This record gives sequence, C-alpha cells and structure tokens, in this order.
Amino acid sequence: MEGVRPGGGPPAGGPGSGSGSGSGSFPSLFPPGLHGIYGECRRLYPDQPNPLQVTAIIKYWLGGPDPLDYVSMYRNLGNPALNVPEHWHYVSFGLSDLYGDNRVHEFTGTDGPSGFGFELTFRLKRETGESAPPTWPAELMQGLARYVFQSENTFCSGDHVSWHNPLDNSESRIQHMLLTEDPQMQPVQTPFGVVTFLQIVGVCTEELHAAQQWNGQGILELLRTVPVAGGPWLITDMRRGETIFEIDPHLQERVDKGIETDGSNLSGVSAKCAWDDLSRPPEDDEDSRSICIGTQPRRLSGKDTEQIRETLRRGLEINSKPVLPPINAQRQNGLNHDRAPSRKDSLESESSAAIIPHELIRTRQLESVHLKFNQESGALIPLCLRGRLLHGRHFTYKSITGDTAITFVSTGVEGAFATEEHPYAAHGPWLQILLTEEFVEKMLEDLEDLNSPEEFKLPKEYSWPEKKLKVSILPDAVFDNPLH
Repeated sequence: MEGVRPGGGPPAGGPGSGSGSGSGSFPSLFPPGLHGIYGECRRLYPDQPNPLQVTAIIKYWLGGPDPLDYVSMYRNLGNPALNVPEHWHYVSFGLSDLYGDNRVHEFTGTDGPSGFGFELTFRLKRETGESAPPTWPAELMQGLARYVFQSENTFCSGDHVSWHNPLDNSESRIQHMLLTEDPQMQPVQTPFGVVTFLQIVGVCTEELHAAQQWNGQGILELLRTVPVAGGPWLITDMRRGETIFEIDPHLQERVDKGIETDGSNLSGVSAKCAWDDLSRPPEDDEDSRSICIGTQPRRLSGKDTEQIRETLRRGLEINSKPVLPPINAQRQNGLNHDRAPSRKDSLESESSAAIIPHELIRTRQLESVHLKFNQESGALIPLCLRGRLLHGRHFTYKSITGDTAITFVSTGVEGAFATEEHPYAAHGPWLQILLTEEFVEKMLEDLEDLNSPEEFKLPKEYSWPEKKLKVSILPDAVFDNPLH
C-alpha cells in the first residue's frame, strides 16, 4: 500500500530533493502545489530538509487506493517554556491541489481553496527512546482523506470524527478525533489556491460526547488547559488513560454550564434512521415515500437535498433567529454559509436528482409517525432535544442507508413546513417534526435512559399516544436490510 522513504517525493523532485542549500530553488518539474506546502514545512523545520515520508506506492490519480501522495513526518522538539513535550509532527500532501492539471482536483483559480482547501496534520507525543516516528498516523490520515474524497465533504476547525476504535489499533482510550487549526503552520498561497492546515486531535469517548453535546471548540479549549491531555499545542498521547473530566472534575461543570448557556452547535448527523407514516396503510399508493413512475422509486430531489444541506450548514444560530432555507433554495456559488468552501456536501447522494419533478411533489401533513433509529443515533436524541430544540434551533438526521431525512424543529425556527397546527409534515422522503417546548421536556423525562444506552436491551420503544408519535431504537441489522 505505502512505502517509507527518507526525503520521499516524486522522482522528478520531492520535498527533500530541492537543489541549493535551503535556497528555495527546486527542479522545474517539482509540483508547484507541493512546493508551496513544503515551503511552510521548511520554515518550521529548516534543519530537516529530508524528513521521513510515507508515500503511496501507486498514486491515487493512477488508480491507487490512497488519496494522499505523501505524509511527511518531522521531529518537533516542543517548547519547554510552554510545557509542550517533544513530539512527532505529521503533514499530509494531497487534499489540496498539488499539480494544477486536473489529474486529481479541478483547478478553480488562485483566489479560492486549493483542492479541498486544507491538508491534515497530527502531533503525536514522542515516547522515551523512540528514534523514528510510528507510521500508523499516516494510515489514519489516509482513512480521513478517503472519506473526504468519497463524500467530497470538507472538514472545519471544531469538527469531530467518531472513529470507535483506538487510533493506533491498540487498547488505548483515544478512539475519536477533533479537528482544529495547527498551532504552528500558517495558511499558504499556492498557484492553485489557498491551503490551510487542520490538526487531528485524539480524544476519549467521553470527550467526544461532550463535544457533540456542547461544541468542539469548547472541548478543544479545555484540552489545551490540561498538559497531559494535549496542552497548548494539542499533542495526542495514546497512553493517556484518563479523560479530562477524570483529571479535573471541575471541567465537567464548565461543559454543563456551556450546554445550558449555548446549547449544541451540532446541527445534524448522518445516521441509521427511518420513518413510517402511521396515518395510512403502507401500501397506499399516495404515500410519497413510495411514489413510483414506472418502476423507479421516488428519491430526494435536488432541491430537497439542497435544503437538507443548508439545514446542516447553518449550525449554531446565536445572534439571529434560526431559519430553515426555503424549499426552492438555490446554491450560492458553491459556498457553505459558515464553513469552508466545499465542492459537495456529504449529504448529497448519487440518487439525489429528482425522478419526479420537484414541483409535483406536494408537502403532506401526517397524523401519526413512527421514527426508527439505531442505538448510536438514538443516543443523540437527548442532545437534539436539550441542546438544540430547547435553544430554539433545529436538528437533522440524514440516513446513510437510504434516501431519508428527519428534521426536528422548534417553534422558534422559521421556514419549516411543519407547523404547530400540523407538527408532522413530509416532502417526499424528508420528514419534519415540530415539537413544542412543553413536549420536549416531557420527551426528555421519558427518554432519560437513552443517556445510558448500555443499560437497556434492543429493541426499545417509546410512545406518546396523545401526540401520535412513536420512537423505536433498533439493532443496526434492521437498517442494513432494505426491507426494514
């Protein structure tokens, strides 16, 4: 899959093959985008012109499986004055446009982002006696890069990644990731656009949950205050055996206060979920979840998909009233509202093009609905209710196993097609549910055991007959079966 070499780089000239002694002179065939990133690395590490590299044996643009052409590995001496330990510093090459000839990324000019607009970095604490950097972080970075390339969804500072496995495949408690700006690397201007550097920060499950319930930036700030959990440069220590809340119990109080004051800025997730309209028999051919023309099932239209994307883009609305974009929202120059430019959002499926003309799909008011979630998605319902709806916001589940979406909205959200008079409304396979504050409080009481999902057996069902609403927490296998 990959090879390790000193000074890596392509045969025509790589990060360690510049001519001249630190003069910045490179062979003419040296890829200009690579040159720009490497220049920033040389600024930080002038004494390491030939770092060890993990390089894809078969490049992605030649059919290989690994999107990153290279991952350079530097030895960083830290900063004793700031209590920053010595560590290994990993830098990726390939999420940005290295070549400018459309072999990987479409060239869109010099003013915008280069490729996806960022490269990944990672800082791993150096163990005593360790003479060479471990190479597993390179595969971790390749895994994240594969997700970005497959979904064409960019990362931003404060984002979290649920990994559910020790990052180094050991027995470590560090099993998830947050993303933040690299503390030392500055954005660079290349001939193909701007490149920023996003650092991967390894975290425990409890820290991930806190980031979901509050926000990633808040947890990153707490990690910076705990030297053994990251410190000012957020260095990952795979041997860390305690969460920041075990190290300093007072930090949990800060998170709880933050949730109460700010709510959550997690505005939605891709999830295993589904919904049924209990108002009519499932075989009813008027059910817009199964409308067919010929033999083709009704799919999310492009405009539906755009509105769902906008729902997730909006994120935390602090200074303005949360608004769901209108059904006929049009894309604005391909830019997100509060995120870095992205060519495509991960919610957009290959089947998102409308099979039935969008204007012919009416919004339906439903009398009774049944929501279905797997255990991981169900565990986020209290977050949705407490961290989002009670703060006047919205929260979206987008199915990863089908063309379905569920958006919960509060009465303070404008632009929703669910109303207090008709709280359940569907536009094709997209369901919106409007919940009053009183009902949210009732649901939180009844769903309290979701905060400890390991303590109950699946399937689990909750029902509010007076509201004609039912919620089921089901095994993953149910969602893997297309006939569920």
